[in-house]
Amino acid sequence: MLDKVTTTPRYSDVDRQKSDGATYTPIAFARFVAEQMLQAAELPKSGKIRVLDPACGDGALLDALIKNLPPAFRKRVEAVGYDTDPEAIRIASQRLRQDFPDLDVRLEQKDFLEHVLNLQGGGDLFSAGEVQEPFHLVIANPPYVRTQIMGAQQAQQLAQSFGLTGRVDLYYPFLLGISQVLADDGVTGVITSNRFMTTKSGQAVRRAMLSRFRILHAWDLGDTKLFDAAVLPSVLLARGTPDSQHPHTNGIAYSSIYETNDTAIAEAEDVLSALNADNDTVIAIPDGRHFRVRHGVLDNGGDPEGIWRVATQATDQWLATVEANTWETFRRIGKIRVGVKSTADKVFIRNDWSNLPDGRPELLRPLITRKCARRFKAVVPENPKHIKEILYPHEATESGRAAVDLGRYPKSASYLEKHRAALESRTYLIEAGRKWYELWVPQDPAAWPSPKLVFPDISDKPIFWIDTDGGVVNGECYWMQCENKDEQDLLWLALAVANSTFIEAFYDHRFNNKLYAGRRRYITQYVELFPLPNPKCDEAMIIIDLAKKIHAKTPSTEADQLAVDLDARIWRVFGLSTEEVLR
Repeated sequence: MLDKVTTTPRYSDVDRQKSDGATYTPIAFARFVAEQMLQAAELPKSGKIRVLDPACGDGALLDALIKNLPPAFRKRVEAVGYDTDPEAIRIASQRLRQDFPDLDVRLEQKDFLEHVLNLQGGGDLFSAGEVQEPFHLVIANPPYVRTQIMGAQQAQQLAQSFGLTGRVDLYYPFLLGISQVLADDGVTGVITSNRFMTTKSGQAVRRAMLSRFRILHAWDLGDTKLFDAAVLPSVLLARGTPDSQHPHTNGIAYSSIYETNDTAIAEAEDVLSALNADNDTVIAIPDGRHFRVRHGVLDNGGDPEGIWRVATQATDQWLATVEANTWETFRRIGKIRVGVKSTADKVFIRNDWSNLPDGRPELLRPLITRKCARRFKAVVPENPKHIKEILYPHEATESGRAAVDLGRYPKSASYLEKHRAALESRTYLIEAGRKWYELWVPQDPAAWPSPKLVFPDISDKPIFWIDTDGGVVNGECYWMQCENKDEQDLLWLALAVANSTFIEAFYDHRFNNKLYAGRRRYITQYVELFPLPNPKCDEAMIIIDLAKKIHAKTPSTEADQLAVDLDARIWRVFGLSTEEVLR
């Protein structure tokens, strides 16, 4: 019989989305954030209680926050809400007036970011300007709009105005803008994407958040599907701070909840109530899903820009054991590169080159895609349409690489000329001083013939293989080679480690950046930190030999059997006797 966790009513469905990139907040989720905020808040004993939602949408968050205030406090509330959608303002106003007829409320059709910058002098976040009376409570679900949707120009302007670097998603400046209007002793509860917690693009935001707030609790709500939109949510509970020069990193509570196939040992009515479970347990909810819940403290490795993870006594001990048995990381082997990107795949990539009237172009190379993906060794796709080649108009030179002289390749030249208009429409390539027929990201042509470790960027299980056939890696995959030709065995050692169940556990404890359905992101910033055992130890030598045998015999039953033995050896070489150790 499963233990029962304290429950709350199941969150309601949301059937309307904001036009600006955010999704309206489910009622139960809004209530969760409101309750957490008021437990932490120290509200003024007299005078106004200023409350803000900078992207108020349909008013669910403001409504939940005010409902959870004691009646005596409600009388002193001055509620402010901004949104760029006039229909949202109308709905929110109607909702709040209906629930709180006597509430002092002001909802405005206004861009919060512009408002903040105007308060700061109209130039940037760091200019001196008019100072608005701060808010005691700020509750928010900022719009989630990625750089690709905003456009590069708007993203650059936001980055400059808010002191950010790298790729800027719209919610990044929202988080920083909130810090400018929150009272020093005020409390904010923010629902946002969890991307900034673990991605390279979130480095500047992580530093700024730890400096401009005193974060009390962070919840990574992972693949819980609390929203209809494909955004993995998180919640930040924070207090304002007068000291924005130093990171506030001590004692930050951190919780995570992710779907799992592991056996449940308790049950809850819904995802949010599952958060009441004890640390490191698996909870079942009525729709059949199981979730692993972890509670600990935020660990960023002592780096204000470092990725966030849940540190618990158990995970810290597990990682310490791995560290004690780690010789180097994958970074030692060589640089991890993304595959080629043409920005004109219909021209450069085909499966019917032999059917062209003028014959096969001279510059064709086999293309490695995720359709070829298999652990240890790639396979030829069963469907002929997935067997593709790429026209690769680049060659190695003494200085690196260059576009080929098409005069030497008449069939390739003739084919490309037929598509010249489409290729020349890639104005960004021409403006970069490149030839009209080049790939946008060609990578190093001299590298393709050498053995390389290849892997797709997204998969639920690790899928790493070694290519020895000189194929060109497509942009949906990453690849790496040994920079030191005398250390080729490191590539086979990495192949073994990367395909193990051990690395799944390592990834979850160290990074835990998952998408829906438990899919992991195998990107450079994570893979380069995968551990390697000492290649000279006896066990590692056996592992290397096994990896080579499996590669040679794949696909076969014998290869599968050898892989089982290999997996157990990987656990042992890192000091862990069984894969049941803290999965």
